[in-house]
Amino acid sequence: MPELPLVDLRAQYNLIRGDVDGAMRRVLDRQVFVDGPETTEFEAEFAGFCKAPHSVAVSSGTTALELALEACGVGPGDEVVTVSHTFIATVAAILRTGATAVFVDIRPDDWTMSASALAGAVGPQTKAVVPVHIYGHPADVPALAAAAPGIAIVEDAAQAHGARYYGQALGSRSAAACFSFYPAKNLGAYGDAGAVVTHDAVLAKRVRALRDHGRVGGKYEHRVIGTNARVAELQAAVLRAKLTHLRGWTEARRGLAACYESRLSSVGPLQTVQPWAEHARHLFVLLHGHRDRLLGTLRRQGIGAGIHYPVPVHRQEALSGHMWRIHGDLTVTERVSAQCLSLPLYPELGIEGVDRVVAAVERFSESVFPAAASRPAHVEAPGLTKPPRVQEAVS
Repeated sequence: MPELPLVDLRAQYNLIRGDVDGAMRRVLDRQVFVDGPETTEFEAEFAGFCKAPHSVAVSSGTTALELALEACGVGPGDEVVTVSHTFIATVAAILRTGATAVFVDIRPDDWTMSASALAGAVGPQTKAVVPVHIYGHPADVPALAAAAPGIAIVEDAAQAHGARYYGQALGSRSAAACFSFYPAKNLGAYGDAGAVVTHDAVLAKRVRALRDHGRVGGKYEHRVIGTNARVAELQAAVLRAKLTHLRGWTEARRGLAACYESRLSSVGPLQTVQPWAEHARHLFVLLHGHRDRLLGTLRRQGIGAGIHYPVPVHRQEALSGHMWRIHGDLTVTERVSAQCLSLPLYPELGIEGVDRVVAAVERFSESVFPAAASRPAHVEAPGLTKPPRVQEAVS
């Protein structure tokens, strides 16, 4: 049978080739590649999509987080609370400001930051909170804000384009929401790009200066030390072409995810969609006690499943020499990381693709658990040891 990839960007391009090619031709004809009209128009259009007054396009989702934290005044001596079940960029952005990352556990149902865990982690050095809208499901930002009153929340919305909480757009109850436009995202560029979306005009102005060498006003007027985190005009043009399709793509993702949910709920735990949440459905993730065996079986059948994320950030070697600590325990984080399996999910997959994936998962699960009634809700992964409570910088 033909390969069924985890993400099929070629299929998407074939459907929107005319839009994308036309957008790129505009840039090539204009010969303006940085700080041009495509960036300006995309910022306005994406701000409108996010129901926010300000959108600042930057070079990646990682730089979006870094600049937003810096614009919030985060630096050495501060603590920033976040989660460990995420891509390392979430935590790297914190550490690169010089702040200490404080890890708290996630909720057992939707796998986003626990508000009760956050409340216990907040202290006099806490300067910001970075919740992650994992797999496209939003964290409960209003609950997190209540658990950490007066503390800036910077939402990691890298996987959550179009998600909402309590009927409100991401970033509406926080300092900022930071988006990634990495090619495989729901709204992806043809390279790296990102954006900071905010209702705070002062914060937006700071991010604009920081992304452009601290430039404010004239070409050679630099009021702060910034960096080069500008978005390329070609990427902004591609994103403008794709943005017009994003709502339709999101609805297609939700429809396919509903098909998965109706057929896989007995196979293993799925991410709970909270009644107050609108899930962007970036990834469809199943927890399975024999995750690695199932992954190998699917790949041998040409189904491109994946894992997001197999190693919690607090266990990554890269954190050695940096300031970080764990508050409480990360029991749920450890379990989800050990069992999570991402199944193919994209609009072009279609019901036929879902049928093929589901059939393969069911066959495997029936071979492992012949009696459906005896299937455990989850199987604890062996060999997990508790991490050190505190890892501090090497002097």
